[in-house]
Amino acid sequence: MVKDPKKPKASERREDILALLKNSEKPITGSELAEEMDVSRQVIVGDVSLLKAKNEPIVATSQGYIYMTERIDTPPVERTIAVKHSPDQTEKELTILVDHGVFIKDVTVEHPVYGDLTASVLVWNRRDVQKFLDNIKETNASFLSELTDGIHMHTVAAESEEALDEAVEALKKEGILLKA
Repeated sequence: MVKDPKKPKASERREDILALLKNSEKPITGSELAEEMDVSRQVIVGDVSLLKAKNEPIVATSQGYIYMTERIDTPPVERTIAVKHSPDQTEKELTILVDHGVFIKDVTVEHPVYGDLTASVLVWNRRDVQKFLDNIKETNASFLSELTDGIHMHTVAAESEEALDEAVEALKKEGILLKA
């Protein structure tokens, strides 16, 4: 195999990926990184995994990769909620939350073999909801909740307990909140 002298070594490429992520104000998709680095998306997935293994605070979100810094100021009041719904009710669930001023931090499902599986969601508003859903559709990915018959949890945050209470009540009215 003849190496392309124009392509950087893997270690240099990972440094370049890290620099791009650190300096970006918005998430960068794996495809965008792949195009920038002139490699496949799968190479980027491997590079990001190696960077994470070196304790770099990179998070994969529905909008792309982000380098976690203090720039993401989550609201002060945080809570975990348990919900159950079908995949086609996901938009309703997320929209109810963001319309009540709630930030959706992550989703967790309890897998029978792996235990708790948690993924970053990082959705703040309706635009983020749409990006999240478009990304699921474009990649033909499944929702984590499909592993657990629709049962899952979200870590959510808002500026006040009242905002969270109102959002939870709205989920309850829609039959989305998991009943105790």
